[in-house]
Amino acid sequence: MSAFALFRLPYEQHCTLVEQVSGDPLELGSCTELSGRTGFVVAPFDSDKQSLLLIRPDRVATGNQGDRLHDCGFQPNQKLVPLIPADSRQDYQIDFANFHAHLANGDFSKLVLSRSLWMGCQKVVSPIELFLQTCERYPRVFVCLVYTSQSGMWLTATPEILLAGSGEEWQTVALAGTMPYEDDVRWSDKNIQEQRYVATYITEQLERFTSDFKEEGPKTIRAGHLAHLRSDFHFRLEERRIGELIQALHPTPAVCGLPKQEAFRFILQNEHHDRRYYSGFMGPLMVENKTSLFVTLRCMEIFSNGYRLYAGGGILKDSTEEQEWQETEIKLDTMRNIINNV
Repeated sequence: MSAFALFRLPYEQHCTLVEQVSGDPLELGSCTELSGRTGFVVAPFDSDKQSLLLIRPDRVATGNQGDRLHDCGFQPNQKLVPLIPADSRQDYQIDFANFHAHLANGDFSKLVLSRSLWMGCQKVVSPIELFLQTCERYPRVFVCLVYTSQSGMWLTATPEILLAGSGEEWQTVALAGTMPYEDDVRWSDKNIQEQRYVATYITEQLERFTSDFKEEGPKTIRAGHLAHLRSDFHFRLEERRIGELIQALHPTPAVCGLPKQEAFRFILQNEHHDRRYYSGFMGPLMVENKTSLFVTLRCMEIFSNGYRLYAGGGILKDSTEEQEWQETEIKLDTMRNIINNV
């Protein structure tokens, strides 16, 4: 089967198909190589472990593409034996204690701890049906079903923009803090501080590239059954430099921690699971002269015998294990609800 990405941008009523009709997607060495290129990006958390991919846009079509892809006859042939128990609270407790000790010692101001959850298939469900159900349930977020031979098949529903725009007009966001959505969300000091860390980091990175930017927010936004704090950054930047900016931003403290490079290395050495493409980013790059790259947050990897779901949360020195575990549980519900209701 050819590599493709089927996606629906937030609030849009149509979806777009980007398909590479022959060969494998291009593998890039770093985000800086994205400058001047066109296609659909599928980027991992760590490009030393998984490939940073660019699907060539041989065919781009907009409309209701569900029926079109049903004809592809996708039958994933990957088999997966979970490397950890289906719901490993013990592994999470060990990781949390380790992460929290380094926060308490002052080695980090923030760390993001993630986990994965294996769900076996109860019945055969078309990935296209999962995609369409996700679009219907979550109209406010970026929804994408993507397949390459290198990455396998992933479905994501994410509210976090990494970089969007065209020409010299661009946007990014600082998104952090998570609570169940309700009409009157009251944010804790921990959530406010966590979001501020991310916004400050993005400000510092933008200052390296341009003086022409403004920040709006933070404000409460809704993503399905969840609420987040979000600040929007609008700025001007020459198109030829967007690869450099992406390299500076990814991974943001929203999925990594602070100090960024030290936190990144710590996560790779200490988390019980491999994040793969979770907390990477994906989206169209200069497809029809527009770019919309989103951080891969609420997502799952699709196999012939089940699904691996991913979620994480930011930890500060005053965080508690029970609260952080429950936050990952409600984040996992984004994809778990899709599987349970098709």
